[in-house]
Amino acid sequence: MTLVLFLGALEIGLIYALVALGVLISFRILDFPDLTADGSFPLGGAVCAVCIVNGIDPWIATFAAAIAGGLAGLVTAWLHVSLKILQLLASILVMIALYSVNLRVMGSPNLSLLGEPTIYEPFINADASNQLYIQPLFVLGFVIVAKVLLDWFFNTEVGLAVRATGANLRMAKAQGIATGKMIFLGMALSNALIALGGSLYVQTQGGADMSIGVGTIVIGLAAVIIGETLIPSKRILVITLAVIVGSILYRFFIAVALSSDTLREIGFGAQDLNLVTAILVVLVLIAPQLKSKMKQQFSSKKS
Repeated sequence: MTLVLFLGALEIGLIYALVALGVLISFRILDFPDLTADGSFPLGGAVCAVCIVNGIDPWIATFAAAIAGGLAGLVTAWLHVSLKILQLLASILVMIALYSVNLRVMGSPNLSLLGEPTIYEPFINADASNQLYIQPLFVLGFVIVAKVLLDWFFNTEVGLAVRATGANLRMAKAQGIATGKMIFLGMALSNALIALGGSLYVQTQGGADMSIGVGTIVIGLAAVIIGETLIPSKRILVITLAVIVGSILYRFFIAVALSSDTLREIGFGAQDLNLVTAILVVLVLIAPQLKSKMKQQFSSKKS
């Protein structure tokens, strides 16, 4: 793997680490199967790109994207909590609606940011010689801040209430926790992180596109499962770290798979990204089962 490919995979892996943290909140902490991510990721990118093109400071545009994602999460939570629509169906409805919203926000299927300022620009040399290093470092900073804030939040009284809501809804209600409000809060936080990832993604890639959200939830969930498999823990501090590691490793797996000479010889190429992604996700999903079976066989042989 070349240095360029390595740093590129690291950068995208860190961006999707924010997505994975958002998926962790909805799927694992809240126990809310949320597909809104496939809409909130491109929503973050669309809002950020439109703001930048219209002369708004890139930093303001980045955080405006996060707010937009949070609002999308609130709509999903509202459909479920207030209108009693099933969790999965509520998220699918919002995901579908966001396709039209994103198209209206951008005004076209794609929007270029070439020549426009980004949060990275002030720190990149005129000849762009340090761009390969600056962008991953910037994204790493966002990931570290997000992790630290999440670790702190989920150990506060409100954060523990969110965790209790996901762990046992009935028991949480019996303890006097306003579970509806906790779902609203968790879903907003989850999709805000995912949209933040989308805003960083479009600034990295030089433009926003309607298709960037395809498979977002699959990537985020795969990162969560990889992290949980490699670094199992019940401590939130370790869980968030595991998810970040899982996201980075996942992107490295993709990069290695697509650059493999063996796969190229049998006809795989860049156009097969989604196929390779699906295969890797299947392998990730069955890995815990294989690990459990191997442990059982080992213990039976030992006894």
